[in-house]
Amino acid sequence: MSPRRLSIAGLVCAVLLVLSVPALSAVPMQKPQVHWMSYSKALEKAKQNPKLIFVDLYADWCLPCRVMDANVYSDSTVASLLNGKFYAVKLDVESKEKITCDGEHKIVKDCMTQVWELSTLPSFVLLAPKGLSILTVTDSMSPQEMQSLLYQFLAKEEEWSKR
Repeated sequence: MSPRRLSIAGLVCAVLLVLSVPALSAVPMQKPQVHWMSYSKALEKAKQNPKLIFVDLYADWCLPCRVMDANVYSDSTVASLLNGKFYAVKLDVESKEKITCDGEHKIVKDCMTQVWELSTLPSFVLLAPKGLSILTVTDSMSPQEMQSLLYQFLAKEEEWSKR
């Protein structure tokens, strides 16, 4: 191969490399996302196809809640578990939406404090397919801790689904 041909080939490769770098950086990697649904939709779906309902209670002002959104719910395993094995619900405790919690019709904050007896955020409620609460958790956690918690829930799913 002649030196001239080699330098042209090298130049072409260099140009292609320079052009491809911006193209690669322009395509952002999408993080996995939990497909949150409304509380009423989850209860409706659970009647048709029984699964446990995972409820995340949050507020816009809650910094640990934002950290959970950014780091935990974007984890591929957590998102996959919540999307495939649970009905995932996100409830804003500041909303005036009325929901039925353990048979009582109340606004979200009253369900949180009076029925589920939770006082801090982030908090999570696990509901049986019939809508009755099974357990509550108040804690910020890592993706690995959330994965472990979800697997523990699934290990008891058959027993809890009868409630």
